[in-house]
Amino acid sequence: MPTAPAASPAFSTTVHANRPAAWLIEEAIKRGEGVLAANGALAVDTGERTGRSPKDKYLEDTPGIHDSIDWGAVNRPIDPEQFAELEQMAIEHLNGRESLYRFDGYCGADPEYRLKVTAWTEFAWHCQFASTLFIKAAVEELPDFDADWTILNAATLQIDDWESRGLNGPVAIIQSLEQKKVIILGTEYAGEMKKSIFFAMNYDMPDVDVFPMHCSANVAAADESNVALFFGLSGTGKTTLSADPDRPLIGDDEHGWSDRGVFNFEGGCYAKCIKLTEEGEPQIWNAIRFGSVLENTVLDDQSRVPDYDRSDKTENTRVTYPVEYIPGAKIPSMGSHPKNVIFLTADAFGVLPPVSLLTREQAMYYFVNGYTSKLAGTEAGVTEPQPNFSPCFGGPFLPRPPMVYATWLDRRVREQGANVWLLNTGWTGGAYGTGHRFKLPWTRAFVSAILDGSLQHATWTADPIFGLRTPDACPGVPSDVLVARQTWADTAAYDAAATDLAARFRANDAAYALADEVRAAGPTC
Repeated sequence: MPTAPAASPAFSTTVHANRPAAWLIEEAIKRGEGVLAANGALAVDTGERTGRSPKDKYLEDTPGIHDSIDWGAVNRPIDPEQFAELEQMAIEHLNGRESLYRFDGYCGADPEYRLKVTAWTEFAWHCQFASTLFIKAAVEELPDFDADWTILNAATLQIDDWESRGLNGPVAIIQSLEQKKVIILGTEYAGEMKKSIFFAMNYDMPDVDVFPMHCSANVAAADESNVALFFGLSGTGKTTLSADPDRPLIGDDEHGWSDRGVFNFEGGCYAKCIKLTEEGEPQIWNAIRFGSVLENTVLDDQSRVPDYDRSDKTENTRVTYPVEYIPGAKIPSMGSHPKNVIFLTADAFGVLPPVSLLTREQAMYYFVNGYTSKLAGTEAGVTEPQPNFSPCFGGPFLPRPPMVYATWLDRRVREQGANVWLLNTGWTGGAYGTGHRFKLPWTRAFVSAILDGSLQHATWTADPIFGLRTPDACPGVPSDVLVARQTWADTAAYDAAATDLAARFRANDAAYALADEVRAAGPTC
């Protein structure tokens, strides 16, 4: 494991530590940080940044971690001297606030593997966000709480001299794996806190024989051995598909898979709200109440009723709420080994089959390539779906080389005999702009057939380009959407698009040292 963390800073200003939700929400409203929506949630705006800022993320480069990091576009180095300078800027800025807010809690529901997290924020609502997303420490633990990881969130501090520092702009999220620190400067988007600690877990957990995963998880109410994992980037359906009234929720986004089973890293959920309806997603709809935080959601001027169809501020409207707000959620958030592992891909090309049962080699291939689409608003500058390869369906959050995590997946799946599936939650009948997204009831029908075991015994036909097997039938899904090519009015256009995507897979997989049989499991151009 990395070296022990440095001591937390001693702030001279007033610090409000571990206040209850009602106090923090009242404080946020009093300070003008947000208002109560009609459903009781605290509604806030995150300013200019309404999504993550990956181009402004930097990792302290030290000899102790250098050789274990996959340096590149995701993991960009910052030297220790500059890290220290920016950290001191953040400390001075926070000391200049009238008051600060502190949260102490955990990342990891399994006591054997959890890490202690302390977050210092200048906004009361950021502290409420942290207390919702992480796992609160018990009152009796607070006097002697000594964090493994420390977050300093100087949200309103813009870096004026960013050009001379060689930074991308006035915003910076800097992280040290050796000091176990996260420093946030210049962005009010609270998701940076959540994802920085996930990044930390992705580095720390393999050293204690835990496979860290960007996935949601649930379990059958009548069979605790029937656990399912849903891998995917934001907007592909992890939260929606795991919020199932017949399957208690373990967690919606980040988990570890140890030799004892799976466990949630978090204590809450972070769901997208755009187009949210009570009929389509009743569990999420009903979880939005007092204690939850709505980000960038438009409220009616008079009634303060949220309008989830509007994207005036961003497509990436969000809500965070405690996992126990989902009826029947599994507390503590731990489960047995999964029987089914589902990769969610939002195919903007509209050419992948809607669902496929993968061979071991295909599972390795499609996991390490992690094809999906970045959806609008999830990152700064993304305004429409963009085809994207995100290794292990979590590339922005992986400090180590992708093959480290792919090897872990293969090991755990083989040990436990889990089935692995590729589920397309993207477009059918054409690419983005021509076709339409798969209807949620169809996607839920595929998931139901996977989890009750019936789809495993379907008759399958292999796609000639991607080699992925397509079922000839699935209850609740029209037969005419099962073969991607047949959903296109112009089959020649489908062939061109499928060949284009296949070539992109082959260009992308060249970056990885795949075994011959794994590379052969990919598409043909």
